[in-house]
Amino acid sequence: MLGVLRNDAAAPRDLRSRALDIAGVLLDAAPGVVPGKGRAVASRLLDTGAALRKFMAICEAQGGFTEPGVAPYTSPVPANCNGQIRAVDNRRLARIAKLAGAPGSPLAGTDSRVRIGDSVQAGEPLFHVHARSTGELEYALEYASAHPDIFEIGAGQ
Repeated sequence: MLGVLRNDAAAPRDLRSRALDIAGVLLDAAPGVVPGKGRAVASRLLDTGAALRKFMAICEAQGGFTEPGVAPYTSPVPANCNGQIRAVDNRRLARIAKLAGAPGSPLAGTDSRVRIGDSVQAGEPLFHVHARSTGELEYALEYASAHPDIFEIGAGQ
């Protein structure tokens, strides 16, 4: 989300679009905004950096902002075949994050590298596991290995 607020070119475009949709609906209900123009207002606030400045002001009011850290242990979980991502089992993906130490460790969890509809090649990372210890990383990777269908991969279109 920080990448979207910072207008980072590498930030997920779909996350930006969804954030603008939600902000637009909320702004459409706000006094002083012409109904139906909320998304345009939200886009302008994001593009000009006003949204980031407001986020930072809120952080300061709550004790300050700290940049998220990086887990000391990270490992990719690769695709086991070629094809297109058809579905993701979010419950099992969340289980992997918990085995890696989330939410107790703010550095632990998973980050997906692909989305539904993306084409992948065998060996290409589907997601990465982040952990604060080698033991937690191993537990998470063992679970991922035992559940290779977390990302359903089918024949491409």
